[in-house]
Amino acid sequence: MPRDEEHSNESIGLGQSSEPDLTPMREASEDEDNVANEKVMRMGTAPIGRLLFEFGVPAVMSVVLNALYNIIDSIFLGNAMGEIGLAATTVATPPMTIMLAISVIAGAGGNACAAILLGEKKKDRAEHALGNTFLLIVLLAVPVAIVATFFLDPFLYLVGATEVTLPYARSFMQIIAYGFVLNNIAFGISNFMRTAGAPWQALGSALLGTFVCIGFNYLFVMVWGWGVNGSALATVIGEAASSVWVLWFFIFNKRAPFRLRLRYIKPDWRLCGRILTLGMAPFALQCAAAITQVVGNSTLATLGAMDVIGTDGALASIGVVMKIVLFAVFPALGVAIAAQPILGFNIGARKFDRVKRCLFDAILTATVILTLFFAVFHIWPTQLVGLFGVEESLMDFSIVALQIMTVFIPIAGVQIIGSNYFQATGQPMKSTILSLTRQLIFLLPMYFIAPIVVPMILDVSGLLGFCFAFPVADLLSVLLCGIFLIVEIRRLNKLQTLELERKSHV
Repeated sequence: MPRDEEHSNESIGLGQSSEPDLTPMREASEDEDNVANEKVMRMGTAPIGRLLFEFGVPAVMSVVLNALYNIIDSIFLGNAMGEIGLAATTVATPPMTIMLAISVIAGAGGNACAAILLGEKKKDRAEHALGNTFLLIVLLAVPVAIVATFFLDPFLYLVGATEVTLPYARSFMQIIAYGFVLNNIAFGISNFMRTAGAPWQALGSALLGTFVCIGFNYLFVMVWGWGVNGSALATVIGEAASSVWVLWFFIFNKRAPFRLRLRYIKPDWRLCGRILTLGMAPFALQCAAAITQVVGNSTLATLGAMDVIGTDGALASIGVVMKIVLFAVFPALGVAIAAQPILGFNIGARKFDRVKRCLFDAILTATVILTLFFAVFHIWPTQLVGLFGVEESLMDFSIVALQIMTVFIPIAGVQIIGSNYFQATGQPMKSTILSLTRQLIFLLPMYFIAPIVVPMILDVSGLLGFCFAFPVADLLSVLLCGIFLIVEIRRLNKLQTLELERKSHV
């Protein structure tokens, strides 16, 4: 790492003052800095359980609220437009997943980098990481807008759009893409709030965006009848509200332990490379998810054409089920996000016993959450599917698909927390491998195997056999991640022993 630069109170939007007027301001600023720094430093001293609860509750709520954006669109469009509205949002899911991947490669990577630097007591470099993350987030939004302008139709056909659904999916995605920079800021920079010791501020950003999105969806779709255009516009307005909240916190809030400063937006290509490397695992995960969604939609279109519910019916039903399942997975992902700054800080501070405790507690918490959702899915499936306005002819298939696809969801927390652990502790290659195995190596082949093999064993259709691909991929990915974690725990034990020996000789 380059040598820390001298600290400056200059930040974006704040002017220079004369020297005499700055004296009392410096004293006040130092007091505020001390309070803010204590919020960060306690990640290395406060009880892990308390930290996970403090960070986890708002993080889980934030992730769930962010996940609601796409679910809100589906609920309003499903009730307003029926099967066509649901099918259009299902077709839009893969490109939106790719856009999310672009958001996380900078946001998650920069946040992990900042957490480790703060643990190493390099505050200026952490601010540099924030500034360069902001730069990358803005730059990465440009190619998305270009693709949405010139190359969107071929991609939508590739992910399963039909002549009927294409116009709706195109209109929806173009509006989303043009507002993508706002989504990048809201989602990518909000993670830094948790590292700054302000998880409830991150929740405030998500709450504001979600409520704005719901309000404008109701107005645009249900009252004014704008359809997919209104739903997409409501989503962009919600993201704009969130991004304003996030930027205010890091630019104008003097209590923030590190700030978004104009001089740190200047690119440091070595640091940018480190940010992108640390963000590679979640980026690979989202890209893999997009690929499996593309292949999955294509497979569903083929299997649906051979089934009584048809292509659009298959896309609508499985699309609803996937959104319900994601609504369970996202809280577990929220636990992983909450654990990330705690893990990164303590790895940087070489407090390996706290790293292990955080890992164990996060896995346990995620498992409890997913088990509760498993119970809900199997006790009230009709009510959940009915929320999306699914037509009566698709209801039975959707319910059975939901119950099959969530068989092993209670243990999925091992894989979710495990893959995020390696990213948070500066081991992007391991995290990337674990992220890719579930989505590509295990799930993708099962898309083709399950519809053929399962009907030979059970008396079900190929379309229903497709649903068995998900629990098989879940089980295999958890087993592989467990092996990685066992090896990692042994490594941490050795590092902890070496650190204790080092301190005893000091």
